[in-house]
Amino acid sequence: MQGDALLHKLGDRLAGLRGRLTPNSDMDKITWFRAGGLAQVLFQPADEEDLAQFLRAVPEEIPLKIVGVGSNLLVRDGGVPGFVVRLSAKGFGETQAISPTRLKAGAATPDKRVAAAALEAGIGGFHFYHGIPGSIGGALRMNAGANGVETRERVVEVRALDRKGEIHTLTNADMGYAYRHSSAPAGLIFTSAVMEGYAEDKEAIRTAMDAVQHHRETVQPIREKTGGSTFKNPEGTSAWKEIDKAGCRGLMVGGAQMSPMHCNFMINTGSATGFELEYLGETVRARVMENSGIRLHWEIRRIGNFRSGREVQEFLGQLL
Repeated sequence: MQGDALLHKLGDRLAGLRGRLTPNSDMDKITWFRAGGLAQVLFQPADEEDLAQFLRAVPEEIPLKIVGVGSNLLVRDGGVPGFVVRLSAKGFGETQAISPTRLKAGAATPDKRVAAAALEAGIGGFHFYHGIPGSIGGALRMNAGANGVETRERVVEVRALDRKGEIHTLTNADMGYAYRHSSAPAGLIFTSAVMEGYAEDKEAIRTAMDAVQHHRETVQPIREKTGGSTFKNPEGTSAWKEIDKAGCRGLMVGGAQMSPMHCNFMINTGSATGFELEYLGETVRARVMENSGIRLHWEIRRIGNFRSGREVQEFLGQLL
């Protein structure tokens, strides 16, 4: 079913929404990989109440995916059925200090903006966000971390909506944090969070943020079409070390490549499809398993449908 048909099917259910509904929306314009198929319908709510109204209107049997800025997202070429919801900075991007040590951040706030807001308020402990190219909603969901600090160390409480549009408030314990993981119900859509750091001299914060930026520019391919770290670090080692030992530094599949600069970063060299990127990642996983017996787990989130079997077979025939 095309996006126009889905919107027609729901008809008056969606009347009164203030956000933007876009049928057959190009997901390759959203993701940092610049690859992938169409969203059947992309919805960008105006604010939390608009999102709640949307959730109450859409039957639960219709698929729904939540995306952020697209920095840690791989969309398959067959597209994403149902609705893709993308929170915008206009309605969900406000960040402010609410006490000498606490910030309230909307889920669409870029991580770097939270780091900057903490600097302005003299709140330490948020410098690590300066090096994470995502938004707070994604950081909350995957317990994003860098430079020895994780999101779970900062979270006080999280505000969320369920699939019925009802509001929930979750404590840090409710989020069930582990390494690059939260066990909060998958159907919840985070809208904002209260986070806590500690009072710190602004110059010390600035120095820590500068060190984060220098590290990124030195060792990561930040100017490429990439999704950041491809795989989670296995216990006791680093993903990039195992990828390197398996001979996968610089490995290419079509237009997709494991970065020669940092081999746990997958990049689109210019014309990679979603399938090429995922096929490359699975090839790396297989080679690491064969070489060291370690099973790598994806850190990049993958959504959507594969292309038709015939297209996949034709692609594999080109590789062999």
